[in-house]
Amino acid sequence: MKELNIKHIFLVAALLLCSVIRAQQDPQFTHYMYNMSVINPAYATDTEGVINIGGLYRTQWVGAVGAPKTATLFVHSPIAKRIEMGLSVISDEIGDVVKENNIYVDFAYVLPVSENNKISFGLKGGFTFFDADFNGFQYSDTQPDPAFAENIHRTFPNVGVGTYFFSDNYYVGFSAPNLLKTKHLERQDAIATIGVEEVHYFFTGGYVFDLNPKLKFKPAFMAKGVKGAPMAFDLTGNVLVNNFFEAGVGYRIGDSVSGLVNFYVTPSLRLGYSYDYTLSNLGDYNSGTHEIFLLFDIGKASGKSKGYDKSPRFF
Repeated sequence: MKELNIKHIFLVAALLLCSVIRAQQDPQFTHYMYNMSVINPAYATDTEGVINIGGLYRTQWVGAVGAPKTATLFVHSPIAKRIEMGLSVISDEIGDVVKENNIYVDFAYVLPVSENNKISFGLKGGFTFFDADFNGFQYSDTQPDPAFAENIHRTFPNVGVGTYFFSDNYYVGFSAPNLLKTKHLERQDAIATIGVEEVHYFFTGGYVFDLNPKLKFKPAFMAKGVKGAPMAFDLTGNVLVNNFFEAGVGYRIGDSVSGLVNFYVTPSLRLGYSYDYTLSNLGDYNSGTHEIFLLFDIGKASGKSKGYDKSPRFF
């Protein structure tokens, strides 16, 4: 596939999605392009001899009662020709009530489709640990809802799938990281008390435009869809300076605007931060959202191929 065609695909997809997407789901990430293992099990770098490690922490809607907090961790590396495997962990907390921890093993099979382009197919499998603690709830009704009469502690198996089409300077991915619906509450005594987590779908993409030898423009997008809710769309534009410092802005349609920065602390360690300013009426009740991430590459190849004068891992 020619490079020009990839550029056209990316730009057209972004424009089309902008016209129809206008909401959000949780958990969400501003640095989605550096948290891709959690979203898509097919994510692969195909860098032999290097172990990729990443971590992200997000505290959303600071100051709001019950504001969400999310932490993720991933580790992945090639283990054989065309095969990458790893571990991904997601911890999501809403106030002091709901806590959900997801632990998955990720598998990706990488196939070359041309000299510079590759496609990978991924499978994710593991468990979700769901806890809800209703102690201390204050009810406005004289008769509390029976759905909250007892605390909940459940473990659910889950699987996910994805595909990832990429080269050194672009990617397009589609994934469903949780395919099995999970019921957090049950129907008892003829009372409907069901909480169901629906399947979420992610469509992502990014490209690196070389403006000059020291300046690169990196647009990216992420669309999220789930049954019963409008789609959500993130659009991000970053500028990479001298393969060392990166800054940009993001827009979550109908929800927030973001400022993003990251830089290489060492040739193998990257640190990033973002701040989201809420545009919706929720902005009256919070002071914004903070997110930090770390990316670390270790292995025999990292010392040879990673450096301030070399091309970094763009996504």
